[in-house]
Amino acid sequence: MGDALRRGFADLAFDDHPLLAIWEVTQACDLACAHCRACAQSQRDPNELTTDEGRALLARLASMHVPLLVLTGGDPAKRPDLAELVAEGTRLGLTVAVTPSGTPLLERDGLLALKDAGLARLAISLDGPDAAAHDTFRGVIGSFDETMRILDEASQLGIPVQINTSIGPHNIKAVRQMAELVKNIGAVLWGVFLVVPVGRAGGSLLLTPRRVEALLEELTELQREMPFDIKTTAAPHFRRVLMQKHEKDAVGLLKEVDQDGIVRGPRGITDGVGFLFVSHTGEIYPSGFLPLSAGNVRTSDVVDVYRESPLFTQLRDADSLGGKCGVCPFRRVCGGSRARAYAATGDVMAEDPLCAYIPKGWVRPTAR
Repeated sequence: MGDALRRGFADLAFDDHPLLAIWEVTQACDLACAHCRACAQSQRDPNELTTDEGRALLARLASMHVPLLVLTGGDPAKRPDLAELVAEGTRLGLTVAVTPSGTPLLERDGLLALKDAGLARLAISLDGPDAAAHDTFRGVIGSFDETMRILDEASQLGIPVQINTSIGPHNIKAVRQMAELVKNIGAVLWGVFLVVPVGRAGGSLLLTPRRVEALLEELTELQREMPFDIKTTAAPHFRRVLMQKHEKDAVGLLKEVDQDGIVRGPRGITDGVGFLFVSHTGEIYPSGFLPLSAGNVRTSDVVDVYRESPLFTQLRDADSLGGKCGVCPFRRVCGGSRARAYAATGDVMAEDPLCAYIPKGWVRPTAR
């Protein structure tokens, strides 16, 4: 998967294809997570993309040379054709990962079927260092134990694993404990998510900008110490903090400043910028946290939508950013969370309200 990620950075502007495409194969899930953007239910939606429609979607993603595809949910294990979809994506040349839920549904035989189908990585969520913390957040007693079982069986089968963690007031004091757990599990990557208030997630799950900045600085220290890579979702300003700390991320951040004071380097991935999300019913979104549809795969070509739709092209125009994001010297390598800006203001190009960085000379306009 690392090679696939590095190949994606050959196109720094992401105008031709996303680095990462996510297909929400179902919204069905047996958990009741406090932050669920999908408001998942236990039963599958009869309007989900069919297997044949899914195959057609995979073919179009492969045609635009998407380096990495994630099949997510809900719980993708709710679909009986999951291994078939992984096999088809692999056959088409896609690097395919799956994000199951921590429930009894995915058994060892299912993991083995995914491995035989060509699964590149299994990504699963852990939101606390112990069962009490994780299960409270996920809304089902026993989820922690099931998650650890799945991770153990995946390790026995030789499937690389990634841990995803949503950080908020519920676990902000346990970040280092979580990092140690990720290390002990042997994960190759830790995906740290900052909550976007969409779906079930409310404002009580958000950190303050100052606490977000402290978290990103802590992650920078952990990136130096730990044997796994760390990436963030809905926190692209991690790249700014890495640059300011003279660190490097998994692909190497090159910090250059042009005559206008703009920091240059590999473009950060965020909503619609190197990122594409297809819902269970085929809606094409910039991300799962930004519920603005630019089309539907049943009636539109996903390739054309990503490359040409006004929504996606606007999101890729860093010079169209508003507020302090618009004058930030790091705007081309960060750009802020467009999903959080939209959730807070209704404007996808507004500043990210959870960024504490103040660009030099920035003075907030006074209300008239």
